[in-house]
Amino acid sequence: QVQLVESGGGLVQAGGSLRLSCVASGRTFSSYNIGWFRQAPGKEREFVAAISRSAYNTLYADSVKGRFTISRDNLKNTVYLQVNSLKPEDTAVYYCAADYSLNSPLLISTTPSSYEYWGQGTQVTVSS
Repeated sequence: QVQLVESGGGLVQAGGSLRLSCVASGRTFSSYNIGWFRQAPGKEREFVAAISRSAYNTLYADSVKGRFTISRDNLKNTVYLQVNSLKPEDTAVYYCAADYSLNSPLLISTTPSSYEYWGQGTQVTVSS
C-alpha cells in the first residue's frame, strides 16, 4: 500500500510558478507510475501529467505542455510537478496518484480509474 501527501500549492499571480511535491510512503515506490490530476469547482477531475516508474517516460495534457514538468526522485520517494507560466484556468485542486504497474514504461494511463492510490490534494489558485 502507498500513502501520498501533496504540498506546494498556493496563491500566485498569472505568469507565476510553483513546485508541487508528492511524497509517498512505502518501500515499493519505484514500482508505481505516478500521475498528477486536477479538479476545478464544478468540473470533472482531469489528467495533467504522468511519469513512469523509472522516469523513462512522461506524458502531459495538451493544455500544460511546455509549461509543466514532471519529475521523480525514487531515492526520496518523491514526484515533483514544476508549474510555470500559470494561467487563471490552472486554478484547481491538484492531486497525485499512484498506479502499480510492471508494464512497459510506454504504457502510462491518463485515466483516473487506473490509479489505485490518491493523495488529499493541494490547492493552486492563480489570480489574473
